[in-house]
Amino acid sequence: MSSDLEALAPRVIARCRELKVRLVLAEACTGGLITAALTDVPGASAVVERGFVPYSNESKVTQLGVPLDLLQRHGSVSVESVGAMVTGALE
Repeated sequence: MSSDLEALAPRVIARCRELKVRLVLAEACTGGLITAALTDVPGASAVVERGFVPYSNESKVTQLGVPLDLLQRHGSVSVESVGAMVTGALE
């Protein structure tokens, strides 16, 4: 894990606590690296609600309900696909 991410994670957790927000993460290209960094911070469970790591297109469809045709049309790293992943994670 990068030292930048390790240094930033406690600040993210603290800021989320201040704002009284909880995090839902859906990360594909990062393979769960961000969620891992955040959950390494003591007390992160007060902030981190859940995380998804749908790396394959199939998992994006089954875990988050991203339409396969959207992934095929726009690609898995497109704004459209990421928006659908966010929607699915929040639902």
